[in-house]
Amino acid sequence: MTAATPSRLGQVNLSGDVEALFLDVFGGEVLAAFETKVQMRDKHMVRQIEHGRSARFPATFKVGTAYHTPGAEIVGQTVRHNEVTISIDDILVSDVFVANIDELQNHYDVRSIYSTEMGNALALAYDRNVTRNLLRAARGAELFPGDGGGAIITNAGFATTATTLFDGISQAKQTMEEKDVPVDSMSVYAAFRPALWYLMARSDRALNKDFNDGGTLGKSVLETVDGTTIIKSTALPFGTNDSSNTALPSGYRINMTNTSGVVWTPMAAATLQLMDVQMESEYDIRRQGTLMLGKYLVGHGPLRSKCAVELRTAAN
Repeated sequence: MTAATPSRLGQVNLSGDVEALFLDVFGGEVLAAFETKVQMRDKHMVRQIEHGRSARFPATFKVGTAYHTPGAEIVGQTVRHNEVTISIDDILVSDVFVANIDELQNHYDVRSIYSTEMGNALALAYDRNVTRNLLRAARGAELFPGDGGGAIITNAGFATTATTLFDGISQAKQTMEEKDVPVDSMSVYAAFRPALWYLMARSDRALNKDFNDGGTLGKSVLETVDGTTIIKSTALPFGTNDSSNTALPSGYRINMTNTSGVVWTPMAAATLQLMDVQMESEYDIRRQGTLMLGKYLVGHGPLRSKCAVELRTAAN
């Protein structure tokens, strides 16, 4: 009997790895899911490096003024400098092993489903870690004497009252502005979990055109408050205590039990990126299945503390 000649759909030009094209599709699906789901990536500082384990982010303080006495020599001022070092964490991975027998007996394609979920998982971890470092900034000390550090606004009403939340956002922005953070010339963000976002979106103030341009109950629109962009996300780790969570890098282990939200500018935190999202897939003949892997290699850290304000209901 003559053997059939199979057309290997995953090969490039009928040669090489029989899953080469499948990997491209899988990789594209993971990357697309990550880019669709991630929210914090463009809302803070991101720096790409090609080699190394850490990088320094420089900071400078204000330059002063003085009245000049005629004839006196102008010799220049000393300007305070400081720096923040951010290190790369271990590789973060999302992995799935698909056994041949399960895939053969299954009546629908699971790889595309898994690839989407892996992209979502990586995006979720990214957003949570950036948020943790925004809170670290809000709780951080000043970089220069007299510059001002982060701030925490405490009000029990943040848990239940929309008006209190609106006022908290405005107060946070005012707090940063009084520390000379240029809130009028850069983006300002505020992030909340869905329960508090809907509490504000359904309030009378959100429906008032003077407070929320375009706000309607039918659409539950809540985009800006005092020029602050409002973000709703289930990725925010508010309400949890990660102080003893050994699955996280040690610097990210903070208590957020009473945290309601955070207000910040992009200078509040930074991400150092050594390797962007990448995908791998390999068939394992010994285990008769395919291991699919999504990964990235980054590090996060607080940058300029005065550029972040935490809203909480009580002391943790």
